[in-house]
Amino acid sequence: MRRLVRAGVIGDDHPAVQGYTVIREALQHAASALAVEVETEWMPSAALGAGLESELQSFDALWCGPWGPYQNTEAALRAIRYARERRVPFLGTCAGFQHAVIEYGRSVLGLQQADHEESNPAATTHVIARLSRPLVERTAAVVLDPASRSAQVYQRTVVAEHYRCEFGLNPDYLATLHRGGLRITGVDEAGLAMVVEYPEHPFFVATLFLPERASRTGAPHPLVTEYLKAAVEASGMRS
Repeated sequence: MRRLVRAGVIGDDHPAVQGYTVIREALQHAASALAVEVETEWMPSAALGAGLESELQSFDALWCGPWGPYQNTEAALRAIRYARERRVPFLGTCAGFQHAVIEYGRSVLGLQQADHEESNPAATTHVIARLSRPLVERTAAVVLDPASRSAQVYQRTVVAEHYRCEFGLNPDYLATLHRGGLRITGVDEAGLAMVVEYPEHPFFVATLFLPERASRTGAPHPLVTEYLKAAVEASGMRS
């Protein structure tokens, strides 16, 4: 019998994006490659309440998806913090990247007012700001740190990925974030952050791009496969 792993997908699906459907399919591609079964549950942010941490205990991995702004930003941030502190495999894509940065800024770096320019334009600390050149339905190069987990997974240091994003890490906070432990391990040709990793974690990776979009039957995306592999290992430790 194949091992079953459970992945919770947090966010707010939109018909135009079909983010949850694409993520579910990408996880199935990876599961086939790893010869495991994956059960994926969509968790709309608006439905997440006070008992969130108890709900999350049943999952072997968490994924924050690309459809933002989230209806319940605070719940999404709590879920990311749960994954980071409890060492639950985590992948964030697009809006998931943005909120992983905000959570780390608030919880670890002491930036209590860290926020998102799109959802809170009046905030004083926009760690997530509008990109000078929006990446909406574009494919662009990502340069990876050779020592990063992402480079090891891709087995190369330059990759091309698909984006659907208008907001990213404010360059004013790039050095602060990197020095503070959430490493910038992938940048675009202009040096803007495209991948962040938390090295003190079994698997905590967030990308501004959408790796799930590049996954195919028989050719799963390497980051998604590595994420699910970490979930399988977490499942084994829980059983």
